[in-house]
Amino acid sequence: MRWPEIREKYSDQWLIIEALEAHTEAQQRVLDHILVVEPCADGAEALARYQALHRQFPQREFYFAHTARETLDIRERSWLGLRRRHEAHVA
Repeated sequence: MRWPEIREKYSDQWLIIEALEAHTEAQQRVLDHILVVEPCADGAEALARYQALHRQFPQREFYFAHTARETLDIRERSWLGLRRRHEAHVA
């Protein structure tokens, strides 16, 4: 489904959604095909459920959003700096 169809079907609800097909345009994530994973009672529940799903399935692209939003505004962040592997030091 696309976001306008989801908004119509799930009006005024918090949702957990998954991007099945997506691409990036100028650091903006565009979701071409979206799956509604589940509706949530409120924003706090949506955030908690999103975090649990993200931990369980880190390779999948989950988001949470309220259908009052006309468009999804998902921006990609660029990571600056270096990531170092933490190693145990023996004293």
